[in-house]
Amino acid sequence: MKAIVLAAGQGTRIRPLSASRPKPMLPVADRPLAAQTVDTAVDAGADEIVLVVGYEGQTVRDYFGAEYRGVPVSYAVQTEQAGTAHAVNAAREHIDGPFAVLNGDNLYDPAAIDRLFTECPAVCAAEVADPRNYGVLSTTDDTVIDIVEKPEEPPTNLANAGAYAFPADAKEWLEVPASERGEREITDVLARVIEQYAVTPVTLERWLDVGRPWELLEANEWKLAALERRIDGAVSDAAHLEGRVVVEEGATVEPGAVIEGPVLIRSGATVGPNAYVRGATLIGEDVSVGNGVEVKNSVLSRGTSVSHLSYVGDSVLGRDVNFGAGTNVANLRHDDADISVTVKGERVSTGRRKFGVVAGDGVKTGINTSLTPGLKLDTGAMTEPGETVEQDR
Repeated sequence: MKAIVLAAGQGTRIRPLSASRPKPMLPVADRPLAAQTVDTAVDAGADEIVLVVGYEGQTVRDYFGAEYRGVPVSYAVQTEQAGTAHAVNAAREHIDGPFAVLNGDNLYDPAAIDRLFTECPAVCAAEVADPRNYGVLSTTDDTVIDIVEKPEEPPTNLANAGAYAFPADAKEWLEVPASERGEREITDVLARVIEQYAVTPVTLERWLDVGRPWELLEANEWKLAALERRIDGAVSDAAHLEGRVVVEEGATVEPGAVIEGPVLIRSGATVGPNAYVRGATLIGEDVSVGNGVEVKNSVLSRGTSVSHLSYVGDSVLGRDVNFGAGTNVANLRHDDADISVTVKGERVSTGRRKFGVVAGDGVKTGINTSLTPGLKLDTGAMTEPGETVEQDR
């Protein structure tokens, strides 16, 4: 079965992290988010991957190439962001039989995707506490009989998880009219399939739609928890490594460093001396963590430097960020309330008691900068030495 993976969106809700690369190419453990999805499809038996690209599409092409893990890779271009059915329709020339559709910015339970491919036609569902913001599936006798978008009174708690296995006929049903919100929805295609086929609901044990910065942190928490300890890099005898820790070849851990897994230290990175890295933390390629730095439950992207005597907690830092010495991230409110972050101009609760900052590519802080919880620092933003930053910039 061919797997169509949607990777064309701009990822506006996760900015500034997606300011210069597609959201599906943001790092989750040792590979981009989209590669986690493609790996799941390959493991489920996909015999070809079709990646639908658009925004910064060359980044996707450069990573996957013409073949990935021995499976051919093709590309389709979505020239405008006009909905999920529009995206899949961009790949119609590649469809010559049953096909699966997966979102390149979602993480799926691999066992469920295996079953999705086997049960075609099928749709993945997730049991959620409040399904009103989802497409909601109704079922009988293990068959989907209806889907309704964002109902005020949901008939079930089964949310559409955005993973589908369609029969070949569905290729002819992809050109759907625009919905009330102006998009061509893949759920309209699913509704047509439900009318003509017995569609199997496949319940996901775990599923994550990565749309906002703290969800990228959650994605890394999920995948880093599955690490198997491996030490290929240079680790000082005077360093202490505990639990699920991976130090890739070409990485260095200096004397006095304490690493408590799950932690992934990628090639070219340097940690220490006397640094403390814990939680679920990704230290990306060529990252520098300086003397006496503490990093907790965070993502540090490629080329970032956190200078000595700094603290970074529950944060996501983009590429080539430079935190000056003594930069401290606050990740907890005094009133113990959940941290909120600005998303597309509105303050949105992360649902997390602890969350630090989101720093876009190239952010620089002056020495002894203090950053308050829930801050977003845009691409290239700078702070002054000794400054306390309380508002996004």
